[in-house]
Amino acid sequence: MKRCPVCETVHDAGEPECPGCGFTPEQVGEFASYAPELSRNCEGFRPEYFSDLAAIEATNFWFRSRNDLIVWALGRYFPEAVSFLEIGCGTGFVLSGIAKAYPGLALFGSDVYSAGLGFAANRVPHAQLMQMDARTIPFEEHFDAVGAFDVLEHIEEDEKVLVQIRRALKPGGGLLLTVPQHPWLWSPIDAYACHVRRYSRNDLHVKLLRAGFEVLRSTSFVSLLLPAMVLSRFCNRVQTEKIDPPKELEQAPRVNQFLEAVLRFEYRLIRLGYSFGLGGSRLVAARKL
Repeated sequence: MKRCPVCETVHDAGEPECPGCGFTPEQVGEFASYAPELSRNCEGFRPEYFSDLAAIEATNFWFRSRNDLIVWALGRYFPEAVSFLEIGCGTGFVLSGIAKAYPGLALFGSDVYSAGLGFAANRVPHAQLMQMDARTIPFEEHFDAVGAFDVLEHIEEDEKVLVQIRRALKPGGGLLLTVPQHPWLWSPIDAYACHVRRYSRNDLHVKLLRAGFEVLRSTSFVSLLLPAMVLSRFCNRVQTEKIDPPKELEQAPRVNQFLEAVLRFEYRLIRLGYSFGLGGSRLVAARKL
């Protein structure tokens, strides 16, 4: 079902126009746009990063390892899902990994910035993509699973987003989240990347419970590399030159291979049931109550 973002009338998803107020999403290029006024607002992200990300993601150790973890968690905790929405899909790198692993899954992707959707469409041509504001999701009990991967930290009203996700999920539907972790790791990199916060485990769990979710699994990742990350963040705090987050993702090939091998070992431990307490990021699987 759809929920009109203007008058909140719930109606059949096949109806292009809201029967309550006549609202129809604008068309921005080839994509339906539910919040066009926000599409070019860079308040929570820098849209110019999309081209940088599209060039880096497929070979970078962090993006590749995170994809492996997300793809595994989706099949492990929500094996019965037949529809999946990614909020903040960006260039579609995560969606492309999910599409390869689960070819029968109906895929949907959204981003508040239409700039990234063209990249996503090229990577996952069969996915239904749209521009929307995660604080006003125009669906009701429509998806079996929803994912938001390194998205919540960009949004001031993160609890409102969680409530909206719950409303968009079918009864018993599943939520997958990844977020940057540990407020004490905050550095200029976070500010320049337009992060609003880094999460603690308890803070995130409390917000999920208040929004109406049951936490099924919660673990840190990028845990074995945490000492190197702490050193990097400390250096960023004391340096005076301009911060350039895309440059931080660029690694020499041998270094990139080594870091990916470390995270793959960590991933195997998580698959075996080990949950890390400390780590640069956190993965949570939760179910709608």
